[in-house]
Amino acid sequence: MSATTTAPRTKPGGTSEGASARKPGGKLGWNLIGLLVFVSIGFPVYWMLNTAFKPAKDAIDPDPHFFPRTFTLENFERALQIADFWGPVGRSLVVSFVVVLIGIVVGLLAALAISRFAFRGRKIVIVGILAIQMVPLVAMIIPVFLLLNDLGQYDKLTGLIITYLTFILPFTVWTLRGFIVNIPKELEEAAMVDGCTRTGAFVRVVFPLLAPGMVATSVYGFIQAWNEYLYALMLMSQQNQTATVWLGNFTTKNGTEYAPMMAGATMMAVPVVILFLLVQRKMAAGLTAGAVKG
Repeated sequence: MSATTTAPRTKPGGTSEGASARKPGGKLGWNLIGLLVFVSIGFPVYWMLNTAFKPAKDAIDPDPHFFPRTFTLENFERALQIADFWGPVGRSLVVSFVVVLIGIVVGLLAALAISRFAFRGRKIVIVGILAIQMVPLVAMIIPVFLLLNDLGQYDKLTGLIITYLTFILPFTVWTLRGFIVNIPKELEEAAMVDGCTRTGAFVRVVFPLLAPGMVATSVYGFIQAWNEYLYALMLMSQQNQTATVWLGNFTTKNGTEYAPMMAGATMMAVPVVILFLLVQRKMAAGLTAGAVKG
């Protein structure tokens, strides 16, 4: 008798049973990797919330519990009493929103010029933007301090805003440039053929497609300005401190009050969470804005 071999049967969709059988295993592996990444990223946030709602004595217990045995709000009351809370938070909100607003307006114009117009020194500008982002922020503390002191902007919110723009604006320009480049020029040219000016073509065609990318860039810039600590510590006095510097009030010569500190960090995270909830759909669209079909 001759040996016969049977080919794997093909399902109506065009995939063989062998390939179909291999898919669940591969998908399970990717799901496990995703779960591991989620746990690694989410565990610090969970531990912050866990510590914020547990009694202060349990926060320094050498035998920690993954779930709080008792819930309390005393840590939040202590956080609000230890120092002025609303003043630093208000200053951080003002600085963050102004930095994002100026950064988006100036960055959009700069990104449009770099991506749509050919001018002398264009490559030098692009390389300069990349080079600025490579400079460590700590290396510029002394020059920035001396410059702001000479300009009379030391210990002022305007000086802090200018400082934040030095490292947020280059990122904004570079990111928006990537979004603009992925929008075909033919769309603008078609609008101009139909009678639109260059400005009208940008406003009516490019800007709606660019909006999700602008939202994603704005959120990242807001988080950078909101979480920045080093320059806020060096350039602002205690009377004008921002929210991140305010957290340092929980560390004294007598030790660190970890539970109230985590309560303060939880309250500081609320504005960022609210911002994400408001723009989450635009954020998701911005992350895939480069997938433009020709």
